[in-house]
This record gives sequence, C-alpha cells and structure tokens, in this order.
Amino acid sequence: MFRGLRDRVERLAGRLRREVELDERRLDEVLQEFELSLLESDVALSVAEEICQELRKALLGRRVGRKEVEEVVRDTLRRYLLELLSIPAEELEERIRRKEEKPFVIMFVGVNGSGKTTTLAKLAYMLGRRGFSCVFAAADTYRAAASEQLERHAERLGIRVVKHERMSDPAAVAYDAIAHARSRGKDVVLIDTAGRMETNVNLLEEMRKIARVAKPDMVIFVGDALTGNAAVEQAERFNSMVEVDGVILTKADADAKGGTAISVVHAIRKPVLFLGTGQEYGDLVRFEPGKLVREIVG
Repeated sequence: MFRGLRDRVERLAGRLRREVELDERRLDEVLQEFELSLLESDVALSVAEEICQELRKALLGRRVGRKEVEEVVRDTLRRYLLELLSIPAEELEERIRRKEEKPFVIMFVGVNGSGKTTTLAKLAYMLGRRGFSCVFAAADTYRAAASEQLERHAERLGIRVVKHERMSDPAAVAYDAIAHARSRGKDVVLIDTAGRMETNVNLLEEMRKIARVAKPDMVIFVGDALTGNAAVEQAERFNSMVEVDGVILTKADADAKGGTAISVVHAIRKPVLFLGTGQEYGDLVRFEPGKLVREIVG
C-alpha cells in the first residue's frame, strides 16, 4: 500500500521536474518574439502590445513541459486570434431577403484612396449574380471624378445611378436614390459617400447627416489593408460617428500580411466581411479568420 503511494509520489515528482512554471521571465522571453511576429504581420503596435498582455494574464503561473513553452504560447495566441476575428456576422444575403420593406440600404464610408467606390461596385456585382437588383447613390458630390467613376461602373454593370449637381447636398442624393429604388421595386441601394480623413470634423458631421436621412440598414467601413496603424485610427473615428456594422479591406493581394484585419477588429469589435484581392469585379472574397490565423501563427 505505502509502496504504491510512494511510487505515485515519485512519478509525480519526476513529472514536476520536467515541467516549468510560466513566470514573468519565461513569458517575457517568448512574448517578445510573438509581439515582433505580430508587428511583422502589420498588426498595429498598440494592438500587438494589448494582445501580448492578454496572453500574459492567461498564461502566468501555468505549468507546462520544458519543451512545450513556445507551443503552449503559440496555441493560446492562435485561440485568442480566432475568437477575436470570429465575430458573428449574419450573411448579407439573408439580411437583404429578410427585410420586408425594400430597399435594403448599405452606406459605404472610408478615407480617400481606400478603394471605396470600386468596392461598392464589386459588392453590387456579387449581389447581382445572386439575383438582387441594385441602385447606386452618388453621394460624393465634391469630386466630379467620383460621380464619373461610379457612372462607369454602373454602365458596365447595368445599374441605375441617382445623382445631383456637383456640391449639392449628399443626404438629398441618398434620399432620392432610396425613393427611386422603392418606387421601382429595387432590392438594394448602395450609397457612395465622399472619402474623408478621420480628422475632418465637418465632413464627418456631413456623413452623420447622410446616415440620419438614409437610415442605412448597414454601414460598411472600407479600409486599405496596407495602412497598418492608420487603419485603427480611421476605423475608430468612423465607428464613433456612424456606427459601423462591418469592414471590407482592400488591396489584400498587394503583399498585405493580414495584420490590419486584426488591428481593426480589435479596435472596433466589428467583423471583417470581405477582402478586395484585385481590380476585377469578381475580386471580392469572403474573409476567413482561420486562414489568416494559420498564416500568422502557423
């Protein structure tokens, strides 16, 4: 009896000698490497630091095998990122179908040069292939080139554009586009707003007015996947002015490492819906959290 107990104690002691406790020193060594890997993947510095702090809290004091320290930290990071990025997002098509009173209104917001107008056209192409009829609202009334670009997309896709004179009220354009779609039985209105920097208070207030008038069913923030830290500030600012429902990241094919998606979702806790992967209308793909996490963590 006592011999069996002694044997068990000795086996336990042997196992404990092969284990280490994840104290501050050991975690610092490993987490510094993981923070660097996040930064190299274009995760914003503030976000990388916060993620590593969360890992520290989850792992501090845990006992693991001596040879398993890095893999345990890696697995914890993998699960953390999957949970972060897998924010439930209802299928867009289902949301459109469920709305009884048409049209379903989608408002696009973002900074200059993020690819907002092209992304809007790509989404219209995707919806058209699934049987939905669309109308464009040319609510960027500041740049003549913006309306021209939207009209070129509309001509190629066979979609009606509602527009007003240059420098007219963008909210009135959105209102008229919705009225037109309702009278013609169209399914979706896609509102193209002026690109505006997150620091331009007047333009941001105007964007808020468009949202008040149009009452969009969905607001999509379009961000550039190559902007890194800047995308966090942009997403936070736009989300504070008109609550964002989802994110589309453009230029994901241009050697983007995926970190911008992590940064933006961490900042506003809204899902990434699609990635822009090229200039063709079909180059809009659904975001896959698992694929991104595998690429970053392994």
